Amino acid sequence: MESIITRNFKETREELINLIKGLNNEELNTKVSEERWSIGQICHHLALVELATVKAVKWGLKEEKDTKTDPKDISDILNRNRKFTAPKVVEPGGGPFEVLEIVEILTNARKQLLKTVEDLGDSKALTEKSVVHPAFGLLPLFQWVEAVPLHEKRHLEQIKEVLTTNTTP
Repeated sequence: MESIITRNFKETREELINLIKGLNNEELNTKVSEERWSIGQICHHLALVELATVKAVKWGLKEEKDTKTDPKDISDILNRNRKFTAPKVVEPGGGPFEVLEIVEILTNARKQLLKTVEDLGDSKALTEKSVVHPAFGLLPLFQWVEAVPLHEKRHLEQIKEVLTTNTTP
């Protein structure tokens, strides 16, 4: 199995960081409506999802019984017409957030995910175990990791939408 950490990880994160670094703290924390998240909250959610992925991978690898399952089509995560409800554990804090704080939170979460995968040495172990994913059910651990940049890409589109809505008179 080739490296599970693909170019997508780097590209989506660079796009996200470049997008939010150009914001001021007010733009980062403005909400389109009470029901929607601010850009800061979206970014906090992304970091929490990465940390939850780290926990899922570590927990799944410790599981002694056979939990191997077939891969699923996770590309639906990019379909923004399909709504997902964030589990409580990855719901963002209310803020307010500061731009540099959010960049640091995202950077630290990514470092933990990369370290977890790198410490495995051989990512083949991630194909042998599965853990229940909140959106996809029983999912091989390698797909938990593969879902991270897809999830980030989904929320990048949401951030762009928020920015457009917030700048439209």
